[in-house]
Amino acid sequence: FKLLANATRLRMLHALASAGELCVGELAEKLCMKPQAISNQLQRLADRGIVEAQRNGLQIRYSIVDPCVLTLLHQGWCLAEDAQVR
Repeated sequence: FKLLANATRLRMLHALASAGELCVGELAEKLCMKPQAISNQLQRLADRGIVEAQRNGLQIRYSIVDPCVLTLLHQGWCLAEDAQVR
């Protein structure tokens, strides 16, 4: 939970969950951040087995591989939507 309690990493995971897979440059553009900052956070997520990197030619594409994280994200989105309705 501590790793997920970071706004940047949550935004990254949301983007990855929505797109399926993205490279560092695409994530940096979507989140209006520098690629190096994205890369640092992806490394933390990869070290914990939450995301996985796959080389596609010259690009390295990242995707969420931990199904529990996807479930947590989904539940969080549901809770956030419910709170807005109330």
